[in-house]
Amino acid sequence: MNWRNILSRYARILDGEEEARYLTAKSIEVEFSKSDDIQTLWKIHDKSLKEPRIVDSPEKSLLDLKIEIADRIFRKCEFCERRCRVDRTEQRGACGVKEASIASEFLHIGEEYMLIPSYTIFFSGCTFHCVFCQNWDISQNICGIYIEPQRLAEMIKARRAQGALNVNWVGGDPTPNLPYILKVLKFCDENIPQIWNSNMYCSLETMKLLDGIIDLYLTDFKYGNDRCAERLSLVKKYMEIVERNHRIAYSQTDMLIRHLVMPNHIRCCTEPILKWISKNTPQALVNIMAQYRPEYKAYKYDDISRPLKMSEHGDALEIAKELGLNFIY
Repeated sequence: MNWRNILSRYARILDGEEEARYLTAKSIEVEFSKSDDIQTLWKIHDKSLKEPRIVDSPEKSLLDLKIEIADRIFRKCEFCERRCRVDRTEQRGACGVKEASIASEFLHIGEEYMLIPSYTIFFSGCTFHCVFCQNWDISQNICGIYIEPQRLAEMIKARRAQGALNVNWVGGDPTPNLPYILKVLKFCDENIPQIWNSNMYCSLETMKLLDGIIDLYLTDFKYGNDRCAERLSLVKKYMEIVERNHRIAYSQTDMLIRHLVMPNHIRCCTEPILKWISKNTPQALVNIMAQYRPEYKAYKYDDISRPLKMSEHGDALEIAKELGLNFIY
């Protein structure tokens, strides 16, 4: 398997043969006013994606328009499908996030081999409340610091010089922090791939704002049914939302899907997920992960209170082989 054939856009950006999508968005000219209503802004946005007018240094760009739309959503938050609709200039959302809080940022060498070293920016807060979360200290608690967008853009440039292959927006989950991320990119000029590392419980509005910005979706496909999702991550309509967003992301750009195999969840989760991928996103790269260990509150749940058996991971790999998936492990 040649990952470059699967993650072709990502590879071309690494090789300097293609421009990162956020840079192109900064060159797409748009005309809008802050007095325009949100429906008008969306119409301009969608038309600009379909019929881009690329010019040098436009007065207003597609990225500027995305920032304007994101700022409005921020005041009645609907970035994830919890749609709590709070004004996050005044209070925290269901994710626990008000303004962006960065728990850590560093050159990560623990990601998939074609991604490292990855400049990984960990936000605190999350749209999920997974009982087994291995990053629960930052996902379920707001911690870290606010970094001015211009300053983080400077840090991206410095990390690029140190060898970073990409910018990896993660958490927690990056979804509540989309307005902040777009503002950081406003100050960036590095031709470096942007990775959206997410549980994919995003709203349709978020998926539209990511279109033309993200070069690689690094997704987390956790569950093969709604019962497990609601019991272990406290989310509703998981399958409908996450399947929809995987289809959308797959239509936009490159995709690497992560699936963490959990003990006793091969038949209810792993097998249906891998079958769904083979039918709906067959050219995606898939990482079948064996790193599960009981963390946080997992000890309270009998089915996931022990580490994964290697035989269970082997069963998952056999399913992937039978389905002909492009997988790594």
